[in-house]
Amino acid sequence: MATPPTLLQVLRDRLAAKHYSPRTREAYEHWVRRFIRHHGRRHPREMDVAEVRDFLTHLARDQKVSASTQNQALSALRFLYEVVLERPMASPTDHLVAKRPARLPTVLGSDDVRRVIEGMPGVSRLMARILYGSGLRVMECCTLRVKDLDLDRGELTVRRGKGGHDRRTMIPESIVVDLRIHLKARKAQHDLDVRRGAGYVALPDAMRAKLGKQSGRRWEWQWVFAATREYRDPETGELRRHHLHETVMQAAVVAGARAAGIGQRVTCHTFRHSFATHLLEAGYDIRTVQELLGHRDVSTTMIYTHVLNRGGLGVRSPLDGLPRRRRPL
Repeated sequence: MATPPTLLQVLRDRLAAKHYSPRTREAYEHWVRRFIRHHGRRHPREMDVAEVRDFLTHLARDQKVSASTQNQALSALRFLYEVVLERPMASPTDHLVAKRPARLPTVLGSDDVRRVIEGMPGVSRLMARILYGSGLRVMECCTLRVKDLDLDRGELTVRRGKGGHDRRTMIPESIVVDLRIHLKARKAQHDLDVRRGAGYVALPDAMRAKLGKQSGRRWEWQWVFAATREYRDPETGELRRHHLHETVMQAAVVAGARAAGIGQRVTCHTFRHSFATHLLEAGYDIRTVQELLGHRDVSTTMIYTHVLNRGGLGVRSPLDGLPRRRRPL
């Protein structure tokens, strides 16, 4: 008689069936595990809204998590009860949603962007130029595949960006030559991998079954920015390369900002904020910027218009209108 699946196995299956991203699956499983451990390993069927509220309070009060992290935990538990257990909680949970503070994005001036990028080495510098020049999120840059780049047309395609949507954005002309050089080196590395029996990458969804067992070796599916180390996939036995981990890029940006003497907190996302802001400053309309960023709602893009409202929301202080009297020497 077959052993019934565990709660976590069912959770993984339901997340996969609904095509949640790997990162979301990992996060949801993490929060379900923590919820169960927090309540002494009681089964979620024995708990309800009161226990969920207690767990979220613990995260906010004791763990000092951010509002977005707290809301992610709530989303995971909603999925657990509504989709996995097929038993919605006894009362609504809207009141448990944490209020996220409204913060203006950190934006660098053009000269500061240049100095940070110049302070970064090798491949991380090329990736930073893409983050700023194309408006990508760090994971969108790390997971670029060769087939996503069209250097002749000067555009790239982001596959399954935030929200699972594809979009196109520009490739800056100033990095096309460097990208070609980088891809030439990557192709040489990939050819060497293939000759020694490796050269595979993970493929999305059921693409491997559709295209054949050797499709994971095809050049067009390779990561543009690959990890230096290989790993053996436990299911297929293939020797694969993962894409460059985002933490490598995050550390390189922090080091570059420190080397440039930037006083602000600079992250990979700062380049994306600066991309949007500088486009608006250059006179591009907000709908174009919205499309390049991949925002569903233009209200999300509107946060970048703060840079256009200089000097107290564009209002001239009455003090500046007073006639000036020259002081005696």
